[in-house]
Amino acid sequence: MSVAEQTPIVEVKDAQGRPPRRNGRWAGYLHLLMARMLEMKREPEVVFWVFVFPLLLAAGLGIAFRNKPGEASSVVVVSGAGAQNAESLLQRSSQHAQFKVNTEDAAAARKGFRLGKYDVVIEPQDGEKLVYLYDPARPESVLARANVDDAIQAAAGRKDMVATSEIISSEPGSRYIDFLIPGLLGMNLMNSGMWGIGFALVDMRQRKLLKRFVGTPMRRGDFLLALLSSRLVLMIIEIALLLALGVVFFHMRVLGSIFTITLLGAVGAMCFGGVGLLTASRAQKIESVSGLMNLVMMPMWIFSGVFFSYERFPAVVQPLIKALPLTALNDALRTSILEGTPLMHQWSRLLVMGLWGGISFALALRWFRWT
Repeated sequence: MSVAEQTPIVEVKDAQGRPPRRNGRWAGYLHLLMARMLEMKREPEVVFWVFVFPLLLAAGLGIAFRNKPGEASSVVVVSGAGAQNAESLLQRSSQHAQFKVNTEDAAAARKGFRLGKYDVVIEPQDGEKLVYLYDPARPESVLARANVDDAIQAAAGRKDMVATSEIISSEPGSRYIDFLIPGLLGMNLMNSGMWGIGFALVDMRQRKLLKRFVGTPMRRGDFLLALLSSRLVLMIIEIALLLALGVVFFHMRVLGSIFTITLLGAVGAMCFGGVGLLTASRAQKIESVSGLMNLVMMPMWIFSGVFFSYERFPAVVQPLIKALPLTALNDALRTSILEGTPLMHQWSRLLVMGLWGGISFALALRWFRWT
C-alpha cells in the first residue's frame, strides 16, 4: 500500500459543521469590478469630466442656440450718388426691421465686410443700378443679400405674381438642442469609455500595479472585462442626467423607450471601452496613450455628427463615416430619442458597434502586456 493510500482524507468544515464555501467562476471578476468602482469613487475629477462637464456643455450650447427672433442683417451702403435712394427704399419696405443699415465710403465698407462687421455691401452705380457684395460661403451673407434685394424690389414697385403666406415652426424635435443632446451623449460615452479605461490601465502600469496582478490567480480576461463593465454603471447615470437636462430645461421630447435608449448606451459604452482597452493594451506612458487616443477619437469628433450633421461631407466619404462607431451610436440615439425607432430597426448600427467593440476586446486580450 502506498503512502498516499495510507493517508486519511480529512474534510475541513466550519464551526457549524458545513463545508467551506468555494468561490465561483465569476467571483474574481465581481471583486475586480467592485474594486474598480471604489477606485473611481476616490477620484473627484472623474465625477466632473464624466457627469458635470457634459451638462455644462449641453446647457451652454442649448442657451447659445435657443429659439429667439432672428437677428437683423447688418447692411452697409457705399456713400455717393444713389446711396440715399437705396437707403430710402430699404426704409420704405415692409422688411425694414430686418436690417441695420449703415453708410460708409467704399474702403471702409469693404474692410468692414471682410472683417465680418457687415453681411452685405450695397454699392450704387450709375445713379440707379445697385451692386451687391456678399460672400457665398457665409450663410448670413447669402441670406442678407436675398432679403435686401427682395425688400428693395418690393419697395420699388415689384408685384408678386403668386400670393404666398408663411408658417413659422420651432417645435421640439426640430431644434438644434434636440440634435445636440444625443450627439453629446454619444461623445461622452466615447470619451469616458476610452479615457477612463485607457488612463486607468496606463496609470496602473506606470505604478507597477499590473505587475503585482501577474502573481495572482486572476484571469486576464476577468481583469479586462471588469474594467470594461465598470463603464456600464457610469453610463446609466450619464444617460439619465443628459436626458433630464434636455427634458426639464429645454422641453425636449423623448419618443423612444428608456429601455431601448439604455441598451443602445450600454452597447456604445462597451464598444468604446473595448477600443480604449486596445489603445492602452501596450502603452507604457500617459503621453503615449494620450496621443493614441486623440488619434482615434479626433476623426470621430469631426466626422460623426456630434455638433453638426455629417451629411455636409462629400458623398464619397459617407460609407466610411457611417462605418465609424460614434456615427452608429449617434444615429441610433437620435432616431430612438427623437423618432422613437424600435430596437429591431437599429440592427445595422448595433452590428457596427458590436464589431468594433468585440474585435477590439479580442485584440486587447491577445496583445495586453502587464509591464
